[in-house]
Amino acid sequence: MTSVKKLLDGKAVSAVWSVTPDTTVIDTLHFMSEKNIGAVVVLDEERLAGIFSERDYARKGIIQGRKAKSTPIGEVMTEHVFTVSSDMGIQECMKLFSEKKIRHLPVVDQGRVVGVLSIGDIVNSIMSEQRQHIQFLEHYITNA
Repeated sequence: MTSVKKLLDGKAVSAVWSVTPDTTVIDTLHFMSEKNIGAVVVLDEERLAGIFSERDYARKGIIQGRKAKSTPIGEVMTEHVFTVSSDMGIQECMKLFSEKKIRHLPVVDQGRVVGVLSIGDIVNSIMSEQRQHIQFLEHYITNA
């Protein structure tokens, strides 16, 4: 089974994109668009303060009449963030995604955010593992 660390090491972009709690919603949305990401971690210094996603903007921002130009992320971010560590397996991540109905998981080691996994990262990893198993079995059957 693939570990979170192995999955992070294989990602094309390993940077942790973040904003601070006082960054405005509009600046964060521009940043997310520029980086082509659906969520961004919110760091207060090095401490994980929350996570902000497009869903947060829809539910806590625009629907509640908040102005994107003047609202700080700290007011609309999700403060209770589910996290994983790099030594966990992807099956545990999939369970969190499913049970908590979330799409992004910050990876935290020794109190520091070292990466972010999306549900797409996990699905792609599982599909890759399955392809490898199928190839192994096909090779085994044809050479038996």
